[in-house]
Amino acid sequence: MAISQDEREFFVVLGARIAQLRKGSQITQVQLAQTLGVSQPTVNAYELGQRRVPVSALPLLARTLGASVEELIGEPQTAARKRGPAPKLMQHVERISALPKTQQRTVMNVIEAMLAQQGR
Repeated sequence: MAISQDEREFFVVLGARIAQLRKGSQITQVQLAQTLGVSQPTVNAYELGQRRVPVSALPLLARTLGASVEELIGEPQTAARKRGPAPKLMQHVERISALPKTQQRTVMNVIEAMLAQQGR
């Protein structure tokens, strides 16, 4: 079965991503091959984009590499969304978490002081 240029490029990029995640997790090709039930040369071929990664292997591969299947194949992760806008408190928490750590500590100190006053 022939493979299109787009598919070839997809598997090259997927292979590079697998190699990057594997190395970041300090897993050898041999260890990954054992987990997947394939040979080390097969893992090497996956990483070089010379061989297609079976779809059925993606969940185990993602778990082993500490990634989601979406991350593994290069799709943006979609967060589970609730209906309607986020509650105001959650919006503030998100904005606070984007602040530098020193400012986050300052905000936390103010919140803790306010809560301590309420507790009296």
